[in-house]
Amino acid sequence: MGSIDVVRSAIADQVKFDIFTQSQEADNEKARQQVARSFISDTITVPTKEMYAYASMASLGDDVYHEPSMIALEAHMAKLTGKEAALFVPSGTMSNQLALRTHLKQPPYAVLCDHRSHIHQYEAGGTAFHSGATTITVIPSNGHHLTLADVQSHIVLGDNIHTAPVEVVSLENTLNGTIIPQEEVIAISDYVHSQGLKMHLDGARLWHVASETGTPISELCAPFDTVSLCFSKGLGAPIGSCLVGPKDFIKRARWFRKLFGGGMRQTGFLAASAAYALTYNFPRLAAVHQLTKRLENGLKNIGINITSPAETCMVFFDPAPIGVTYSEIIERCDALPNPIQLGGSRLVVHIQTSEEMVDDFLDLLRTLADEKKAAGFVYSPHANGNANGNIYIRASKKQ
Repeated sequence: MGSIDVVRSAIADQVKFDIFTQSQEADNEKARQQVARSFISDTITVPTKEMYAYASMASLGDDVYHEPSMIALEAHMAKLTGKEAALFVPSGTMSNQLALRTHLKQPPYAVLCDHRSHIHQYEAGGTAFHSGATTITVIPSNGHHLTLADVQSHIVLGDNIHTAPVEVVSLENTLNGTIIPQEEVIAISDYVHSQGLKMHLDGARLWHVASETGTPISELCAPFDTVSLCFSKGLGAPIGSCLVGPKDFIKRARWFRKLFGGGMRQTGFLAASAAYALTYNFPRLAAVHQLTKRLENGLKNIGINITSPAETCMVFFDPAPIGVTYSEIIERCDALPNPIQLGGSRLVVHIQTSEEMVDDFLDLLRTLADEKKAAGFVYSPHANGNANGNIYIRASKKQ
């Protein structure tokens, strides 16, 4: 072996790497079990063996040039949503930000949205960074969803040089698991378009709306110029979202995707995973909603306050009425022989949530409630208590 071959061999030894553990198959099975016992989010769902098998048969093109499976998926998404074209991107955040960047041409301008919306709260200030836009956030007057009156009272129009006029109104459906009534969406859309402005929908979990209400995807998308839909949340695909809209718009957005660093290569297996999710996982959402409602009813029966009911796949709760804090619940969930993961007041049910986990969680909360009651705690609402204005007081022994 020549000297250069020796050097190459040494470099090859440095480069090579086996990513798998000695117990990889068992580790993967453990991860699946953990996913089944987690309320953290529906983003944690993992590909099944069946999805992997389907994805392994995908085409082998380059998405920047020509990728047959991805082209087919984008064409299907355009048809499904009733739009002219579609663009696959790595994440919902990129999809939303590409939409806003493509809609917005020249500052000053603003985007109007719900104060809880993902584009405002959870996209790292991307609207300001990528598009140079300010965000007008609105608190729904009904506490549930934005209304036409909310939009009309907060929208900035005209050419007053002190203001940044609204160019895009962005809605989110679902938002924290809640559904915006379609008649309200249409009313807002009609008004916004009458002002010559654009409508964008963060429809990451729009699949849940279609499943729960029986409304076709195209009908839900019709009031909007552009829509972002996620494959990796409720549908359980490993990666990806899709942005849909007019043909010229998507062509421009594809250019911005490249600028953002989102141009991808062999994406066929991702397209196939999304196709598998659409075909086999979307029909499972109705059962997800039923399980979420069963969870909500169980919480109510224990005496726990529901702060946002189970309209789709989420329920928000306050354990103050049984004298328990979120920290106590998390600690006890971690200590179970088969732990349960949760992050606080939001409980998210997904296609891989086990019914056994829901039952175990409710049993644990019943136990905690009984322990607090036996210790003499009673619940009393007061002004200076926890985040919901409640505190705990210990009852006297006479009580």
